[in-house]
Amino acid sequence: MFGYVAGLPAFLAYFVLGLVFYGVFALVYSALTPQKEMTLIRAGNMAAVTAYLGSILGFGIVLASAAANSVSVVDFIIWSIIGVLAQILAFFIASLTMTKLHERITNGEISAGVWNAGISLAVGLLNAACMTY
Repeated sequence: MFGYVAGLPAFLAYFVLGLVFYGVFALVYSALTPQKEMTLIRAGNMAAVTAYLGSILGFGIVLASAAANSVSVVDFIIWSIIGVLAQILAFFIASLTMTKLHERITNGEISAGVWNAGISLAVGLLNAACMTY
């Protein structure tokens, strides 16, 4: 019977760390981006919802790849930190390629939110693929 759940401690370690990294990412991302995501989301700003959710999903793809390809918990932590940095880079790439991105998101322009989300997902996919060594 216990053989079936032998991997449970490892699962719990990766899962709990993954949730912690989601929280870390959300805090760091919100602190570094000029717009106030949660305030805008609570106000019903769909551009902010789209942009933020794209960033969270892009990071989730990275976390999934890091968990699947890591050889240890330390390896997972290292690649998760790299994932946080890559997703922050994604926001700055999106900002460089769309004029006044954060202002447009704050003003509720859906195209700006979709642009940010798309860049975040693209960077997340590339980052995750590069982890499969």
